[in-house]
Amino acid sequence: MTGSSSHHIRNICVFGGSSPGKEKEFLESANHLGQVLVERKIHLVYGEGNLGLMGRGGVSITAFLGRSQVLGVVPKALAKGDIIGKTIGEELQVSTMFDRMNAMFNHADAFIALPGGLGILEEIFHISSWAQLHIHHKPIGLLNVNGFYDNLLSFLDQAVDQEFLTSSA
Repeated sequence: MTGSSSHHIRNICVFGGSSPGKEKEFLESANHLGQVLVERKIHLVYGEGNLGLMGRGGVSITAFLGRSQVLGVVPKALAKGDIIGKTIGEELQVSTMFDRMNAMFNHADAFIALPGGLGILEEIFHISSWAQLHIHHKPIGLLNVNGFYDNLLSFLDQAVDQEFLTSSA
């Protein structure tokens, strides 16, 4: 699920769970990722809010406190409530969840997914299917903390074995 890129990564979109998860390593890895972004002077693009792996010591807060540029992309309907918490950094409001994905795509040079639930899986598969269709050639990575994505990777291997995916996908 990775792609090659010949350009420098200046902006990375991080997908991360809205819960910190059960294991402390999930939040520790999110914090470390934020530190790496700061050290490498990479700007963060994310899906909004300050909950889970993005907030409370997670990626967006760590990157923001380290003075990286942080852009949270939020649908207007979610910006009005307490569902996502407060967006860290600059906030870009869009009309729909689809517009959110497009905005994150347009502002990012690469993508990385932390552990998460259905929303993270949707984002991973959305951006990966666009790569498979040659809509983009931006790098995509999974931060496989404590083997979180092992079963997903096994499933994808099975899809390749059964010729529903190519090995390059």
